[in-house]
Amino acid sequence: MASRLEMIFVNAAGRRSTISVDNVRSDITEAEVQGAMDVIVAKNVFTTSGGDITGIYGARIVSTDITEIPVG
Repeated sequence: MASRLEMIFVNAAGRRSTISVDNVRSDITEAEVQGAMDVIVAKNVFTTSGGDITGIYGARIVSTDITEIPVG
């Protein structure tokens, strides 16, 4: 199963902007995610089409089951 961490921020235009991290550890904690997001906002690491990231909206882990189908 593939897992992706999606960190959702609010930018200067008031719109949401998502930063995704593939293959996230299965044991990642809320505190680790919160800490990473706090640093991204505080250090002004990224900018978006709506301007700088100004706040945190939320976060989620998306898990995907992949089944290969043999063809050909």
